[in-house]
Amino acid sequence: MPNPLRESLFMALQRALPARLMARLVHAATRSRTPWFKDLLIRGFVRLYGVDVSEAAAPVPAGYASFNAFFTRALRPGARPLAADPAAILSPADGRIQQIGPIRDGQILQVKGLDYTVIELLGGDAARAAPYRDGSFATLYLAPYNYHRVHMPLAGEVIRMSYVAGELWSVNATTAARVPRLFARNERLVCHCLAPWGPFAVILVGALNVGSISTAWAGEVLPRRGGSAHWDYPSGSARIRLDRGEVMGQFNMGSTVVVLLPPGVAHWRAELAAGDPIRVGQALGSLLTPPPA
Repeated sequence: MPNPLRESLFMALQRALPARLMARLVHAATRSRTPWFKDLLIRGFVRLYGVDVSEAAAPVPAGYASFNAFFTRALRPGARPLAADPAAILSPADGRIQQIGPIRDGQILQVKGLDYTVIELLGGDAARAAPYRDGSFATLYLAPYNYHRVHMPLAGEVIRMSYVAGELWSVNATTAARVPRLFARNERLVCHCLAPWGPFAVILVGALNVGSISTAWAGEVLPRRGGSAHWDYPSGSARIRLDRGEVMGQFNMGSTVVVLLPPGVAHWRAELAAGDPIRVGQALGSLLTPPPA
């Protein structure tokens, strides 16, 4: 049951905390390679959050040079099989569905009574937001105990990456219900992708203590000094093509992933609802027509 007093205290604490300083401290501590310290962090984290270490590709904690190496760990081969249907839209992350459904006139549902716009989410880029105006979205929340690599939900090319400067609120359910436009306020990394049938976007949203996000093609992108920035990847030698289910990035602490699709190309599984657990490779929905071979 919700505890209003506890939730109010949690929100007050977030407002009082120096989020940027905390992110820098967490960034430094989680990259320490001092054996006793990193082992202490890993063992304490596993106990606190009940992390399932049986899927880890290396022994815990000895197989990891730092806490961050453990947190962003690879899994054993076969631990996340991909849905067999080639038209399946795969979950890009382990976690829970925070919201899933249609985008209505450019508005994305955060929680009941709170919306934000696609334009805001994409950092004010109206032209790139236009294809999703009446499309569909899925928002996935990654808890601290989850596997934290992010995978491609569909095969395609990454044609542009944008860092959108912002705040560092927690992205859990309590904060989502109390902070308007949360995912359009936090700093985030927007990956604009192109498939043969059209565009899609995968947005990695930063959060409290998430001072770093990395991608497979650019390495660590956050933390970043200064304002927003953009990187274009034209066709040719600079093209970045990733298959469905391929690793595209990772949170170097937990957060949220938002997937955007244009109208008329896909439908979500009808039985999925907010709060449902999901894992990498499971089907969120299907393309309405099979993708070209």
